[in-house]
Amino acid sequence: MTKADLQLLSLNQITTENWSLTEAIQGCARHDIHWISIWRHKLEEIGVKEAKKLLTEYGLRVSSLCRGGMFPAATERERQQRIDDNKRAIEDAKTLGTDVLVLVCGPASDKNIAQARHWVEAGIEAILPYAEELGVKLGIEPLHPMYAADRSVINTLGQANTIAEKLQSDHLGVVVDAFHVWWDPELKHQIDRAKGKILGFHVSDWKVPMKDMFKGRAMMGDGVINLREMRSMVEEAGYQGPIEVEIINQEIWDQPGDEVLHQMKRCYQAHV
Repeated sequence: MTKADLQLLSLNQITTENWSLTEAIQGCARHDIHWISIWRHKLEEIGVKEAKKLLTEYGLRVSSLCRGGMFPAATERERQQRIDDNKRAIEDAKTLGTDVLVLVCGPASDKNIAQARHWVEAGIEAILPYAEELGVKLGIEPLHPMYAADRSVINTLGQANTIAEKLQSDHLGVVVDAFHVWWDPELKHQIDRAKGKILGFHVSDWKVPMKDMFKGRAMMGDGVINLREMRSMVEEAGYQGPIEVEIINQEIWDQPGDEVLHQMKRCYQAHV
């Protein structure tokens, strides 16, 4: 990989969870990383206006805002509240200058997973006109099936593609996260199916054994995923945007942030 290739590298902020947004922006600037993906719980700490000011000051671009979604809920009132929250997220994405809001779609509120999937589709349909109006794209991110009970009932790229195709909008697509989809025997077919609709590509690795279901992501090269092959797939399907390193791992969180960014750049160049 060349220095030019690093121009696509983006720090997904969850990788340095112990850093504030201010620290993450400053860290990216120190390490010559030009992109950052911002998480809303970090954004709330300083507010969207201060975040935009810092991004401008340090010359960073925002690859995506994470997250919208979480549509299923037990009552109509709760579902409407979540739709309203997604609209606020769309507004924040617009202010930050990113055109991608990542949707983590949410679990079932009871044991009816089919109903929950219907509510996900209905929720996306409800916020899509507002996203179109503000020029923000909604990226449906399927999560690995082990998260179906507590994080998302959209678990394959095929499911995400079906929703995107049904709702038919230039402002709706999918996010390919290596950790969540690497296992799928239909992966190549579904990436090809998403051609022109891929709004993000996230990388980490699947280390064996996985010690923690939630905080089990590993640094690139420490696991079993063929990241270079997957990158070739998404690029052949037309994606040429930033590549986010998104690692949820307590051991990595506990390391000094500057060490994490140094390692992240090295592993990105070696394995992605």
